[in-house]
Amino acid sequence: YKTGDLARYLPDGNIEFLGRIDHQVKIRGFRIELGEVESVLGQHPAVSEALVMAREDVPGEKRLVAYVVPSQERAPTISDLRSFLKTKLPNYMVPSVFMMLEALPLTPNGKVDRRALPVPDQGYPELDEPFVAPGTRVEEELAQIWRKVLGVERVGIHDNFFDLGGHSLLATQVISLVRQAFHLDLPLRSLFEAPTVAGLAESIETVLRLGPGLEGPPIVPVSRDGDLFLSFAQQRLWFLDQLVPGSIAYNISEAVRLTGPLNVVALEQSLTEILRRQEILRTTFGAIDGKPFQTISPAKPFILPVTDLQHFPETEREAEARRQATEEARQSFDLAKGPLFRAILLRLGEEDHVFLFIMHHVVSDGWSMGVFFRELAALYEAFSSGKPSPLAELPIQYADFAYWQRQWLQGEVLETQLSYWKKQLQGVPVLQLPTDRPRPAVQTFHGASQSLVLPRSLAEALKRLSRQEGVTLFMTLLAAFKTLLCRYTGQEDIVVGTPMAGRNRVEIEPLIGFFINTLALRTDLSGDSSFRELLRRVREVTLGAYAHQDLPLEKLVEELQPERDLSRTPLFQVFFNMLNIESYRLELCGLAVEPLLLSEPDSKFDLTFYASEKNEEVHLNLVYNADLFDTATTTRMLGCFQNLLDDIVDKPEERISSLLLWSGTEKEKLISAFNQDFD
Repeated sequence: YKTGDLARYLPDGNIEFLGRIDHQVKIRGFRIELGEVESVLGQHPAVSEALVMAREDVPGEKRLVAYVVPSQERAPTISDLRSFLKTKLPNYMVPSVFMMLEALPLTPNGKVDRRALPVPDQGYPELDEPFVAPGTRVEEELAQIWRKVLGVERVGIHDNFFDLGGHSLLATQVISLVRQAFHLDLPLRSLFEAPTVAGLAESIETVLRLGPGLEGPPIVPVSRDGDLFLSFAQQRLWFLDQLVPGSIAYNISEAVRLTGPLNVVALEQSLTEILRRQEILRTTFGAIDGKPFQTISPAKPFILPVTDLQHFPETEREAEARRQATEEARQSFDLAKGPLFRAILLRLGEEDHVFLFIMHHVVSDGWSMGVFFRELAALYEAFSSGKPSPLAELPIQYADFAYWQRQWLQGEVLETQLSYWKKQLQGVPVLQLPTDRPRPAVQTFHGASQSLVLPRSLAEALKRLSRQEGVTLFMTLLAAFKTLLCRYTGQEDIVVGTPMAGRNRVEIEPLIGFFINTLALRTDLSGDSSFRELLRRVREVTLGAYAHQDLPLEKLVEELQPERDLSRTPLFQVFFNMLNIESYRLELCGLAVEPLLLSEPDSKFDLTFYASEKNEEVHLNLVYNADLFDTATTTRMLGCFQNLLDDIVDKPEERISSLLLWSGTEKEKLISAFNQDFD
């Protein structure tokens, strides 16, 4: 008889009760113990009783709802309850909706009657601004766009886009949908300067009154007869592959552990369908007289190789799976012969598998991984049930985009973009980071990484500062990163590379392909300004770059022709990337899916800082060139970055030269080490 109690054995043989299985839910990939949320909510002095449950009143939209019985006549405010819970729980455990009740409904035997609990209003988060419905056609259209992008049911005209969960990537999607709806090109800056429906609607109405916007031509299918163009980004990677044949620096791989009854046939069918609908995964790159072109192979069934590891002792299987997956992930691609997509399945047990797939960057990017995961999930669920594909046919393919880009990015459009970047990057300096070893004559990609999780209190303080200054968390972290580089090098002219998804048109959002572009963000740190002033400078530089994001870095390097140096990348040597973790989570019906880390990443730059928000914490990952830096050096660097962030949130008006980099203990150790070396 299964009681439904959840428990675990302790080392001393005792059993620890953890809760009820039926009271544990999974929302947005997070497992949540409802009893824990109820327990913390019940600690609020104004709460008499509390019940928390996961509701799915709209199919596919599961959310936490808290039912609260106040302990006094005056009920606590929702903002009070939300703030109270955020001090004790991660944000993913804070209910989306709070409902006040006089009493919890009971069944005849005295238990809570969950079926009698009222259904809450759909999806509108409690914000400081009262809800005001759209009053004009433009406002209604914009509110609909925001609802779609942000995944909420209701948007008021005074709600702040960033308070609703928006960030730079989602802002780009909003601008794409605005282009489609109103046939005008609105700069991304508009949303940052007017982050409400009412404010953005006013900007749109102003542009409409002045005349039609400068909307680019639509992307349409082109003939597959004859040679097909490469996009600018593809051509750059093809050129690098000619310089260093067999390099694995641009392999993109992902390995996941699948636990549960895997339907291998359905998985293979799903991969076949993805390769059929996404031409880019069937593409190879040849050349005639040194000029590259792309060729699309006909679709055919994909055969998923399965390697059975069950003959290994059970204790050795995981290690062997990691070894084989790592070996496969580090196999190079031949761009001319292909294929440029590979996948394998390793069987550790009847219900235990490792699924690995690898693509070359020339046919994929970070956004594409999200597309691949979503299509794989939808197709696997359908094919496992004997149903046809639920995915609509794609009206265009990557080859159509590559042709469109070549046709559009010329003449006045090209000159406008080029003139901005030439002015921004004239006389760009080389960042002279102090290294532990001399720089090799030819750049290497041998990478290693160090990670750090910022405390939740610091993460919240950084987000609060960002809201106060009208910037994104990305901009705040980037300004801090540039401060760190300034302090490390003594240079005041800092250039950092950062990626843009390149998906600023609606029609290319569902495509797999190499759309990502890199922006070179150059900031003047002279004058020993306050951090607050530096943040304003970073905001202006970032928004200016967003407005001119269509010029591929490859085209910019070609035009600027910086002095050739095989030991480092042109224009910038450090990279900063703010990741949106939730977009790239793979879920397959009936299976537990966990990512499997294989090996240290390659390092395309001297330093790459990755930042991501997860469980209300900020996770930092520093990938560094292991031929230049020691582990101890990068560990200290991460520690200095955290010290810097702590000081920034306490004293944003402090001059950047005075912000704390070393703690007292660290400073003493450095002085002691220096004195020993001197002696």
